[in-house]
Amino acid sequence: MSNNDVVLQVNDLHTYFFNRRGITKAVDGISFTLREGETLGIVGESGCGKTMTALSLLGLVPQPGARIVSGEIILDGEDLVQKSKQEMREIRGRKISMILQDPQTSLNPVFSIGNQVIEAFAINEKGNRKAMINRAVEALRNVRVAAPETRMKDYPHQMSGGMKQRVIGAISIASSPKVIIADEPTTALDVTIQLQYLRLLKEIQSETGLAIIFITHDFGIVARMCDRVAVMYAGRIVETADVRTLFNKPVHPYTQALMASVPQMDRTDRLFAIDGQPPALWDLPEGCRFAERCSHARPHCHQEYPGMFQAGDDHHASCWMLDESWSNTEQEVTA
Repeated sequence: MSNNDVVLQVNDLHTYFFNRRGITKAVDGISFTLREGETLGIVGESGCGKTMTALSLLGLVPQPGARIVSGEIILDGEDLVQKSKQEMREIRGRKISMILQDPQTSLNPVFSIGNQVIEAFAINEKGNRKAMINRAVEALRNVRVAAPETRMKDYPHQMSGGMKQRVIGAISIASSPKVIIADEPTTALDVTIQLQYLRLLKEIQSETGLAIIFITHDFGIVARMCDRVAVMYAGRIVETADVRTLFNKPVHPYTQALMASVPQMDRTDRLFAIDGQPPALWDLPEGCRFAERCSHARPHCHQEYPGMFQAGDDHHASCWMLDESWSNTEQEVTA
């Protein structure tokens, strides 16, 4: 794909929390691109900055404690970081939208499904009530909700988890955004409904050219849904690659450890676990943030954070082992 296909470009984004502990660097200098019709997976342990990245893109970082300190979020040629709150209200839904993790808490229990889907159109567009009702019915039909005319009158408690998640999807794509952020949207669904929902997202993407950022812990979902993957650790992206390369040849020790932690059906021995804990985001080390848990770490790893090194075509990782001088450093340490 050419650069003309890029719909979202994030450059050196920093989102910090300012509190009594000091400065918590939730997102600490991440960069990535997203192209039309592409799905980018963002994976990593809980607390690594995945959801905060998503909230930063939408201009919804928790207030008053958090703010975007620096960086660029270029969507459709505009820098969202420079937009006012009013301007972001007009952009959210129209150009970028989000599917939240829990459909039960995403829908208002005292309003009907129809009212909530219609609201998604009313906020961003003008039109008569009848036209919006017809569009809401069509939106529910597009996400494969059976008997949408009847479901418009239902309330959230009258729908299953899978159906509620479909309604959230309908609301998210109501105004035909260019980018959707799906923040672990299948966590609350059982396995069979998960598969149906993932298939639905792929169908909608193929029909509309929608670009998706998929945040998940599940490598099975990554393999099924994603074209490229960004692995996050302690507020930074440590490895990026296309999904096939990442599964076949991960190079960052953290990515390798995550892969090793996935249970295998043919394995009966003890499950692998990553020793230790991620560093506190308000007290980060100077060097590599994974060094304390890494079996390959050398003294230099604790002293300086590694840059992004190329590991292959469109494959980059932030690890000193990819530096040409690493083997020399290892020999010096051994000597």
